[in-house]
Amino acid sequence: MLSMTGYGRAAKEIDGRQMTVEVKSVNHRFLDLSFRMPRNLMFLEDGARRIIGQRLSRGHVDVFVTYRNLRTDSRKVLADEALFNAYAEALQQLSAVSGDGLRDDRTLMTIARMPDVLTVTEAEEDQEAVAALMEAALNEALDGLIAMRRREGEAMKADLSGRVDAIKRMTDAVEARYPQTVEEYTQRLKAAVQELVGSEVDETRLMMEVAIMADRSAIAEETVRLNSHVQQLRELFESDQPIGRRIDFIVQELNREVNTISSKSQDIPITQLTVDLKAEIEKLREQLQNIE
Repeated sequence: MLSMTGYGRAAKEIDGRQMTVEVKSVNHRFLDLSFRMPRNLMFLEDGARRIIGQRLSRGHVDVFVTYRNLRTDSRKVLADEALFNAYAEALQQLSAVSGDGLRDDRTLMTIARMPDVLTVTEAEEDQEAVAALMEAALNEALDGLIAMRRREGEAMKADLSGRVDAIKRMTDAVEARYPQTVEEYTQRLKAAVQELVGSEVDETRLMMEVAIMADRSAIAEETVRLNSHVQQLRELFESDQPIGRRIDFIVQELNREVNTISSKSQDIPITQLTVDLKAEIEKLREQLQNIE
């Protein structure tokens, strides 16, 4: 069982290229990915989506990427010769008209510092090398995120298993109580009839009334399905596949069966048990919202 909440980080350096990848995930009905990375690395997004999709099935995942190219060939300095010559000629003209009042201190560096004479540009990246670096860093970050998801999932599994056990105990209590409700109804009905007509009671008519009541309030089908759902949940808890959506469906079915029992029951102890069952199922539903 995996939680959908987790965090992982990895920093990698290969051949003078440094990359840090952070991944953070929270609850979401589907797999929803969001990337924050330098614009010149946007070509990596499709590959990153594919890698994440192979390892995660649900959750909102934020991916943060930082990158530095420390290689000696990572930048180029370009000289605009035409602009350099234009600056030099302009300075020479100014020198000629300035007279003796201004000293001509032109140097190569003076003109090179003029706007746009020298331009620093980023060299074109080796996309295959950067993609390989991204894959290594992303997978390591995902390893950390999944490990955190698994640890939290184990804690959730223990909590959910305890709640399912409680649902099973209460279902057993409902089953055990039901025959007694029929017997108590029989006695109450018989006493009421005797009070009205005396000691003579039409046993056949009495049994017919009891049978009608028992049929209307029969809960055997519902408790059988409740026990079946409990068993399915226990089996899912041991699965190594994403189970969140399937558990969500089963919990809806649990609630449906308990509501049916509640509507049929005219017995206070069973009604109280259904209230407790609903509360436990609601707690189960809240927890499973974070299961992948």
